[in-house]
Amino acid sequence: MPVVRSVHLRGGVLLARIKKAAVIGAGVMGAAIAGHLANAGIRTVLLDIVPKELTEKEKAKGLTLEDKAVRNRIARTGKERLFKEKPSPIFHKKTADLIEVGNLEDDLEKLGEADWVIEAIIENLEIKQSLFAKVEEVWKPGIIVSSNTSGISIHEMVKERSAEFRSHFLGTHFFNPPRYMKLLEIIPTEDTSDSIVSGMKAFSESVLGKGVVTAKDTPNFIANRIGVYGLQVTFQKMLEDGLGPDEVDSVTGRAMGRPKSATFRTLDLVGLDTFVHVSDNVRENVEEPEEKKAFEVPDLLREMVEKGWLGSKSGQGFFKKVKTDKGKEILVLDPETKEYRPRRKLKAPSLEMAKRAKTMKEQLRALVYADDAAGRFAWYITKKVLLYSAARIPEIADDIVSVDRAMRWGFNWDLGPFQVWDAIGVEKSVARMKEEGETIPPLVEELLASGKKSFYEESPEEIQAFHLGGELRKVEEHPKTIDLARLKEQGKVIKSNRGASLIDIGDDVLCLEFHSPKNAIAADIIQMIQHSVKEVSENYRGLVIGNHGDNFCVGANLMLILMEAQDQNWPELDLMVRQFQKAMGSLRYVDRPVVAAPFNMTLGGGVEVSLPCDRIQASSELYMGLVETGVGLIPGGGGNKEMLLRWMDGVDPKDRISLQPLVNKVFETIAMAKVSTSAEEARDYRFLRREDGITMNRDHLLYDAKQQVLALDAAGYRVPKPRKVPVVGETGYNTLRLGAYGMLQSGYISEHDYKIAGKLAYVLAGGTVPEGTLVDEQYLLDIEREAFLSLAGEPKSQQRMQYMLTKNKPLRN
Repeated sequence: MPVVRSVHLRGGVLLARIKKAAVIGAGVMGAAIAGHLANAGIRTVLLDIVPKELTEKEKAKGLTLEDKAVRNRIARTGKERLFKEKPSPIFHKKTADLIEVGNLEDDLEKLGEADWVIEAIIENLEIKQSLFAKVEEVWKPGIIVSSNTSGISIHEMVKERSAEFRSHFLGTHFFNPPRYMKLLEIIPTEDTSDSIVSGMKAFSESVLGKGVVTAKDTPNFIANRIGVYGLQVTFQKMLEDGLGPDEVDSVTGRAMGRPKSATFRTLDLVGLDTFVHVSDNVRENVEEPEEKKAFEVPDLLREMVEKGWLGSKSGQGFFKKVKTDKGKEILVLDPETKEYRPRRKLKAPSLEMAKRAKTMKEQLRALVYADDAAGRFAWYITKKVLLYSAARIPEIADDIVSVDRAMRWGFNWDLGPFQVWDAIGVEKSVARMKEEGETIPPLVEELLASGKKSFYEESPEEIQAFHLGGELRKVEEHPKTIDLARLKEQGKVIKSNRGASLIDIGDDVLCLEFHSPKNAIAADIIQMIQHSVKEVSENYRGLVIGNHGDNFCVGANLMLILMEAQDQNWPELDLMVRQFQKAMGSLRYVDRPVVAAPFNMTLGGGVEVSLPCDRIQASSELYMGLVETGVGLIPGGGGNKEMLLRWMDGVDPKDRISLQPLVNKVFETIAMAKVSTSAEEARDYRFLRREDGITMNRDHLLYDAKQQVLALDAAGYRVPKPRKVPVVGETGYNTLRLGAYGMLQSGYISEHDYKIAGKLAYVLAGGTVPEGTLVDEQYLLDIEREAFLSLAGEPKSQQRMQYMLTKNKPLRN
């Protein structure tokens, strides 16, 4: 085995130590990979070819083909694209500072300075082979080299390279966009060193935040092989049944546990030309006639590509956005007429039954076994995908777990194929498949012959998966994974109610898990917060606040607030806000460390839960903001006070000159309902402090938060003391109002926006006390609560709340 300079042990896990990387190819994918490496803090050089012609702008500047600006143009353009794309491939504008641009003629030797070199050029085997010959000229032992190909043979690319080079070479197939898509397929060859494979897997999981599956060097690997097959089957069935893309998407989206973009909106997003290329690649590289036929691209799809109807990137594909008298409208392509028409949904009893189902198992069974148009369609495409997936083992992967993870992480399915099979019942579905004349793959026949009725067997301690040969093997989880559902099954719940549970996660640390609808905060969660604080204080080392929901917390229960306000039940609403404020205060002043673990949408009350905690360990994907002004309110659970404390950290209370600009920042952040687009950007707004941590892999978030608790405890945790807060008082209040009045006069905000801004200004200024007055935290909480209740009584605020609840977007009135 070769000596590998870039692999080391961390906590017993082999981990590639990559401090500097190089990406060859500055196209959409290559630049985005460079961007995500920079997201992870890795210095990256981005290289591409030297242009052969000058642009008109370059000619106007008097530049020549020898000027560096021209020679690096393609790579520079790729880097600049990172700032323009939406959603952004990078966490923060400053992230791109870690990316250096160059070209393959002048900067080839820089590849020898990298720990990892990634090829992301055109999908052409000969060109890739030629490139790797050049790479080896500057390559040094220990440097990992990989290809981001989506389907070309990894072995063939480097078969002429030296044995040592080949031992450091593998495929690393990122899914697009790399920042947001969890899946990374690692494809070793027979020559790839085992230490390289294990080191890259550990590195990609921990540092890049990826879900890694090991695939075999077969056409299109795992996810695209099965995913594209499923798309082809769906397309062909649509044409056969005379349905439209919109009608099919009614079935193949959330009803089947797949993304809202379903089938044809997904194809538009991916690009029809990309889909055709991937499909052709499989068809050209598989042997079985039936499989070749399955990957034949329908004539309609080729015609669309020839016309330039490529999907979202060309403005039209299966869907097309047009302007009408009523505003913007999305039309859909009719496969028969090849004209665009208004969208319609396929209506079927099974779709309604699926919506009402409480579990994914019930949902899938209600759909695929229904005898209506939607049910028959769902059954057919599900059947075909399940049979195809089982037939491809062990060709594309050695185990069903890799296939299921690839489809969940790469195509955002709720369940992988074998999990779907378990959900609908293996025995029942196989019996029907046989009746319909289908050939059952050996893996499935072997499962049933062994007397087992499912591919997975679960117990509170572990999950086992069925393997070829009839063996059940434990499904290995990453050591940093804390599974709250499994802990509940093991009896680790300390206390629970409808809104939240308090769970022992080991090492004398508890986790407070929200599980109300959308994790919205109401009385039940507030009660659990208060109980958690008491329990932790008396018996444990500390508390983590986190969960496995789609979002950490979308805020307070807006419906409850609106109902109380409309009923003018002010004593009850006042009590609710007081209790929320008191619970947040208990998080701040409990005598044990508390760490919040927010992720994805963390809005309003979710922010207010996080801010008082001793630390925040945030997911890198964090969309955090105090957004109450959007529903006609201001923060009422201490958010204003907490933001003032954060911005005034380290400021001399006597230094009045420096206070106003800080208060202005807080006012601007809350009044404009600013929401971070990443955890890194959340630092700009002071939602996160310098000492707060960021976790790239959300599966590791609770573990990392727990480590923060243990570290604070080991350091001899001390309770923070209540602070006196210097306020800008009446002078600052007038300054803030004046700024808001200017926006009103300019037409940027409405009269009601101005009223909300005035209430917020009063709270942040500390009322009309003299400038520089030191006030206690309870004073700020009291005036915050009064302002909140006052706005809740405003008819226009109630209109905003109602609109948000019904339309899920803010109303400007």
